[in-house]
Amino acid sequence: MTMTATKTATGALPGPPAGKKPRRRARRILLHAVLAAGAFVTVFPYLLVVLTAFKSRSQLNSTEPWLPGLPPTTANLTTLLASDFPRYLGNTLLMTVALTAGQLVFTTFAAYAFARLRFRGRDALFWLYLATLMVPGAVTVIPLFLIMRELELINTWWGLLLPHLLGTPYGIFLMRQFFRGLPAGIEEAARIDGAGPLTVLVRVLLPLCRPALGTLAIITVISSWNSFLWPLIITSGDDTKVITVALAGLRNGIGVDQNLIMAGGLIALLPMLLIFIFFQRYIVRSVVLTGLK
Repeated sequence: MTMTATKTATGALPGPPAGKKPRRRARRILLHAVLAAGAFVTVFPYLLVVLTAFKSRSQLNSTEPWLPGLPPTTANLTTLLASDFPRYLGNTLLMTVALTAGQLVFTTFAAYAFARLRFRGRDALFWLYLATLMVPGAVTVIPLFLIMRELELINTWWGLLLPHLLGTPYGIFLMRQFFRGLPAGIEEAARIDGAGPLTVLVRVLLPLCRPALGTLAIITVISSWNSFLWPLIITSGDDTKVITVALAGLRNGIGVDQNLIMAGGLIALLPMLLIFIFFQRYIVRSVVLTGLK
């Protein structure tokens, strides 16, 4: 049957059968219901953090966890901000900035070498290094601690930063794949003009790598800010204590104050929330990029 034969008397094409419309609508409603339930389960713990942070201890015991305390109180936040908690927040910020800068610099150089430079054993060395992704991080904690102890870097900033400052296998793999996806003709044209490897990298390739660099920066910021195990093991003083370790320390006192812990969690959560609000476009782009790569 031709297209002309299927047209109605008015000349318009017939729509879907009447029985399919309710099915399609029902599927859409079911899909939205499942997504709404998943979003609620994801957001509900954060809602509890916010509600509990603004409750007093008496309100915590007299109201349901999912209901706000009336009137809300800022005493928990005031107590933490009057203690050493802002200092721990600054330590975390300093660690995150240092690790992110180190990752971007050293990972970029290593990835460029693995992607563009030619030397003996390049591919074997790269795949051997990439194989360390299969090793759980908890396995390397004790050897790293022993190395730092021999170097007398326990409870120092160098001991806190060095294991993750010079790049990670995942970051090098991500940047290497991005470099390999760039047209080789751009680099060859720069070399014909007399540019060396460093000039090609800095002035030609890096401007094209902003999406990959943004992805790596976002991943590093989130992982550094939430890092807990290594800072807990390598640091013991207030000069290098980060906010995740400080939050864990709030549970060590006699009589755990849930309101104070939730207030500390809210303070630790706010920077990540602000980053998501202002850089959500780049975060979505990073998810797409990592999925494609």
